[in-house]
Amino acid sequence: MRTETYDSPLGGLVLAADVEGLAGAWFADQRHYGEFGSVRNGLAGDLERPGNAGDGAQARVLAQARAWLDAYFAGDNSSGLPPLHLMGTPFQQCVWQLLLEIPYGQTTTYGALARELEHRFGSRTSARAVGGAVGRNPVSIIVPCHRVLGANGAITGYAGGVDRKRALLELEGVRV
Repeated sequence: MRTETYDSPLGGLVLAADVEGLAGAWFADQRHYGEFGSVRNGLAGDLERPGNAGDGAQARVLAQARAWLDAYFAGDNSSGLPPLHLMGTPFQQCVWQLLLEIPYGQTTTYGALARELEHRFGSRTSARAVGGAVGRNPVSIIVPCHRVLGANGAITGYAGGVDRKRALLELEGVRV
């Protein structure tokens, strides 16, 4: 696992990559930072030691993540996502994949995501369970958990802070 800091307009982001892809992008002061199973274990080990196997691949992933973030904060949503390596439970993986389907500049609700999961998998899911998975998204901004709102359209619960969530939505042209 290799990490670096990205200076965003909303504060420093810690980016973490392994040979498979971007495994983390967290605001250093956000909730749940470092609670991400394998990612947390990787962050506790030797990070950026020169000569690690896959060092070049990790550097490429981090460069792609920086380029994506640069474009995003410049208001450009046309660049492709960097390769992702999202580590979580099967349920979290399903929720995070739904987040990736929310178009730039649009929002949805926790309840709508729960209904979509029920539609796709035939199993009833609560909005609260979806909210728990959304809140533990390990790749902030790039996996757009900030596009999920409360049932009444209110800006609620963002691990990076509600002010950042509002700023990200405003950047995308969402009226908040």
